[in-house]
Amino acid sequence: MVSELEIYELKVADYMTPDPITVKPDTSFPNAITIMANKGIGNLIVAEKGKPVGILTEREILQYLVANRGIPNKPIKDVLLRTFTRITPDTTIIDAAKTMISKKTRLLVFENNNLVGIITASDLVRAFRKTGRNPSLEGIITMKVIKLPYDDTIFSACKLMHERRIGSVVVTKNNVGHGIFTERDLLVKVLLKGVDLEEKVGDHCSSPLITSLLGIGANDAATIMADNKIKRLPILKSGKLVAMVTARDLVEAFQRE
Repeated sequence: MVSELEIYELKVADYMTPDPITVKPDTSFPNAITIMANKGIGNLIVAEKGKPVGILTEREILQYLVANRGIPNKPIKDVLLRTFTRITPDTTIIDAAKTMISKKTRLLVFENNNLVGIITASDLVRAFRKTGRNPSLEGIITMKVIKLPYDDTIFSACKLMHERRIGSVVVTKNNVGHGIFTERDLLVKVLLKGVDLEEKVGDHCSSPLITSLLGIGANDAATIMADNKIKRLPILKSGKLVAMVTARDLVEAFQRE
């Protein structure tokens, strides 16, 4: 376990993903999605002449899918990419977290003007878990859970996620939480496999639904999420789904303390 003093000494270099995957601007949108799904990444860096110009994220994929009822076959230079903020390997984990939350941005790591890594919310949480802190999530987590029935279509789920600007929906069966459909499920279970968007969302969601109880601390929530390799944790109160915790929520809780 890391002492209080050492918390402020944790560096990005030790927790970033080094040498992140990049693609050229003329890479096709469908091919970019295939790379993300196969590599298990939610951020794909687009680089021109070796210099990053933007990031394709799961959120942009969702946006274009809803607008086009499918993924348009065009180069990603014609896709609106996400901007990023530059940090260095020597940036502290605390400062990286504060930048991520305050600027609502993705973080790329540069050394001598060269891209050397990317650090995500999950990476930051992995660092914070070592501190032993377990900050409250009160006032951070969204006290609302968006649900839809098992028999609704995948496209309906995507449309709902896009409209609500969320990365997941809880799938119910007989009014009980059955599973969760996430942006990652869309990539890996639907788009990569060429599944029809009119199929039932319940047939392609992640199940069973892994949950915790209202009042859980950030470190305990992070442990459950890491153990189950998930980025979203539905929260129960008196047996009812009342909230959703994301990896970014955990970053906000740790950097706020």
